[in-house]
Amino acid sequence: MSLLTVKGSYKNLYQLVRTAIDTAFNLDDFAEIIPDLYALKDCPQDPYFHGEGNVWIHTELVVKALLHDANFQKESEEAQFILFMAALLHDIAKPDTTVIDPDSGRIRQPGHSKRGMLDARIILWRLQVPFVIREAICNLIEVHQLPFWLLSDDQREDPIFVINRLSWDVSLWHLYLLAKADMHGRDYEHKAQMLDEIELFRLFCEEHDVLHQPKQFVDNHTRVHYFRGANVQPDFPLFNEGGSEVILMAGLPASGKNHWVEKHCKGLPVASYDDARAHLKLRHGENEGMVTHYVQDQVKAWLRKKEPFVWNATHLSKEMREKALNLLYSYNASVKIVYLEADEKTILSRNQKRDSTLSNDRLLKMLFKWSVPKRIEANEVIYWEN
Repeated sequence: MSLLTVKGSYKNLYQLVRTAIDTAFNLDDFAEIIPDLYALKDCPQDPYFHGEGNVWIHTELVVKALLHDANFQKESEEAQFILFMAALLHDIAKPDTTVIDPDSGRIRQPGHSKRGMLDARIILWRLQVPFVIREAICNLIEVHQLPFWLLSDDQREDPIFVINRLSWDVSLWHLYLLAKADMHGRDYEHKAQMLDEIELFRLFCEEHDVLHQPKQFVDNHTRVHYFRGANVQPDFPLFNEGGSEVILMAGLPASGKNHWVEKHCKGLPVASYDDARAHLKLRHGENEGMVTHYVQDQVKAWLRKKEPFVWNATHLSKEMREKALNLLYSYNASVKIVYLEADEKTILSRNQKRDSTLSNDRLLKMLFKWSVPKRIEANEVIYWEN
């Protein structure tokens, strides 16, 4: 497991990126700030796909390919920083996901894109990279391989649906530039063919008008249910049966959710796992099943009456958030997700001071389940930094 430690700040990192773009790029300089990059030197890759060598060599080549791209050079400074960091960290999780087949010797790194998104989020959070910039980087890393195979014959999902969904998470233009650099930064016998696939991806996104903007919908209700798999079309409004208006809180423990609810939701009933534990006289992690049933019974009662309420919990992982959203949407609720975030020092200080059975060590372990809500998950998503 990577340590995901950092030695520096966003300011240091930003200045280093500008130096790399304007004068010269040296990967060792970035490893001084992000020590986990050093592990890339000892991480092998399958020579069939990566004849150039280990992940460190590949990363150097990818960043250099990006820097020489004429389209990259035309981007704004902020966009250049996002693309540069996505290229730098796109394979950061390969050391922890490497699997070598004992019989054939073939090397794989399954799940390195999704794990890389999480590792990058923790690293960039610790460097205090601004939220919007950080998430743009992380979302690119999560899907950086998608242009290679989206239009292949064995793709199970509808490619139009996929790019419509992704257009709400990432700039597909930036994804195209990153994928091109990723392919140029390797020694692969089918490189020319894969670069053609990447160009087809760009044309496909352009044809469906999502290369530079999110897919447009007639209203938010239709959008939410389209992305949840309902048989609806973006241009035709889905009938809204009406239900509870729900504020679903999300964020790490001690990120300020309770304070936000007290300040902005006066008069609304609140479902809270912490309150349930206090009522049931249980410690954090003790008989969580009973706590969950207690909260869900509260939630279902309000949903049946179509009453507005707040669901105050971490909802930190995508899986836990999806369970809550499935319940809410099954009762035709309109959902606003309010995601709160604070820096690591603030969170640990707050958690240590408050009356909680959750230790700082246990809180930090929760980082490896950390999923920031996507805009497609709800009628409205608010990102609140404090």
